[in-house]
Amino acid sequence: MAIEIVEKYVNELIDKSTLDEPVWNIEKIRAGKKASWDYIDGCMIMSLLELYKVTGNKKYFEFSEKYIDHRIQEDGTIVGYKKDELNLDNINEGKNLFTLYDLTGKEKYAKATEKIYQQILEMPRTKEGNFWHKKIYPNQVWLDGLYMAQPYYMEYENRFHDRKNYKDIFTQFFNVEKNQKDAATGLYYHAYDSERLMFWADKETGLSQNFWLRALGWFSMALLDTLALADTEYPDYGHLLKMYQDLIDSMLKFQSPEGMWYQVPNFPGREKNYLETSGSSIMAYCLMKGARLGYLPKEYSKYGVKAFNGICDTYLSTVEGEMSLGGICLVAGLGPDDNPRRDGTYEYYMSEPIVKDDAKGTAPFLLAYAEMLRLEEEKV
Repeated sequence: MAIEIVEKYVNELIDKSTLDEPVWNIEKIRAGKKASWDYIDGCMIMSLLELYKVTGNKKYFEFSEKYIDHRIQEDGTIVGYKKDELNLDNINEGKNLFTLYDLTGKEKYAKATEKIYQQILEMPRTKEGNFWHKKIYPNQVWLDGLYMAQPYYMEYENRFHDRKNYKDIFTQFFNVEKNQKDAATGLYYHAYDSERLMFWADKETGLSQNFWLRALGWFSMALLDTLALADTEYPDYGHLLKMYQDLIDSMLKFQSPEGMWYQVPNFPGREKNYLETSGSSIMAYCLMKGARLGYLPKEYSKYGVKAFNGICDTYLSTVEGEMSLGGICLVAGLGPDDNPRRDGTYEYYMSEPIVKDDAKGTAPFLLAYAEMLRLEEEKV
């Protein structure tokens, strides 16, 4: 791996971004909107803070701190955050508040975590007890949502709530295992409608039709990042760890010769299917970090390295002196009723735009890069 190449890419992204117009939020750019409080930017800031931890490069910290500080008032009010949307995506950026509070000691970051925790307390739930993905998606559990909310929920419980809601956090994961895991492949379906009412949901199982790579990645990261925060003595810890290990083993069966995974991972080689960067980057991160923390056998890190190098070889390029990372699915979802195109079919997942440099791909790529750097340090 040419470390200097990735460092050049990170620096270009920061240098081309402002606090209100980051170049990595392609959805906002296409909509002609400025950045607000967004899970996409939250992912990117998290990756920069992780790189700061590994490298000590103050540029990563300074941009990240300015970016979040710009949005947090002294009383903890978060500019652009809309609690009443009851949208799990809106929780994700809050994970950075814990890190920045530790690094800066600014009380407003601790106060802001309370604002987001209030959303967790108000989230509507399915009959099984899981958070709805969003208020506009009633009774639906999407794999993505576990990543957006549960690591935050766990860290808040650890710091400020004496771990009183641990059972709730673990149970929400176990419900997903019960309702969304496919016994044949070991993979998890993208979404579940507990009421079996949505047009995309199977009337018997409530499940969407397909596996989507990035959702599987988000769920893998949800498991990993929650495990890393959880009390290892908690009675259900071993069950959660086994879920993570089993999912990783299932995903490895679908890793391509290039080291990546396909947009719909169980259909490699099918017409229009393609090696996708965001989900592959997440899996690279999960493999290397999981092996580093001892959740996976040490040798599993080699599969993560293979994935990272495959992404670099396939999609990291330089055009007219500027670098870009391609192969990123811009967005994919299910419904609502007024958007019948998002029906969860294979054809639907192939129809969404493929873009460059969107943080849903660049952020996990940089998180995987941070793990690559840690591996390099181990060799020294």
